[in-house]
Amino acid sequence: MRGIALICLIGLGAAGCARLADVGRVPDFTSAVNGNEVFAMNTAPLPETGAVPDRRGSLWTAGRASLLGDRRAEQRGDILTVVIEIDDSAEIENSTSRSRSGSEQMGVRGLFGLPQLADRRLADGASSAEAVDLDSSSDNQGTGAVRRTEELTLRIAATVTDVLDNGVLRIEGSQEVRVNFEIRELLVSGFVRPEDISRRNEITYDKIAGARISYGGRGQISDMQQPRYGQQIADIVLPF
Repeated sequence: MRGIALICLIGLGAAGCARLADVGRVPDFTSAVNGNEVFAMNTAPLPETGAVPDRRGSLWTAGRASLLGDRRAEQRGDILTVVIEIDDSAEIENSTSRSRSGSEQMGVRGLFGLPQLADRRLADGASSAEAVDLDSSSDNQGTGAVRRTEELTLRIAATVTDVLDNGVLRIEGSQEVRVNFEIRELLVSGFVRPEDISRRNEITYDKIAGARISYGGRGQISDMQQPRYGQQIADIVLPF
């Protein structure tokens, strides 16, 4: 048990030292060089199958670079815009009340004469007749109310990282904005059908299958909103 406690203390100390190293420094951006988006952009798409008609003498071409060409994302490495518009509200109320009291006493008056021998070594007036005396009481009352209204409107550029065999596109997008000592980050990923992408090369979040959207931050504000390590451990370990 002492070894486990020592390991826990060392771990907590190392975590605390790591946080002290960030004092007075702005949070660093996450490197985007080795992400899936950059890898997909640097990978050449598969060549088109079938015969390509010769349009060298035509004024108009059907390519993506032409004036009337379709510039919607359709292959690996292409970029499209994800529009996130969330308007949600919820209201929850509850209350709890609990009280408990207990008392425990244990005494050793006679056990083969051992209590009498122990009393001779105790201080004057001390006795082992009442060895243990415990008394506890607790009272807990709680009232909670949640009134939440969320309205979020965001736009983020995502990259096609893979094209599945059935033509569905897998997309991933990340965005980081640093304001003073706080970084706000937006992450989105999921699967979209090419036909759901609009002519403006945009898609709404409700048309993304398996959508994973994360909007949060890290820095001084987020750190102050989190309970300390000791408090988190106490909330987990303590049974009351």
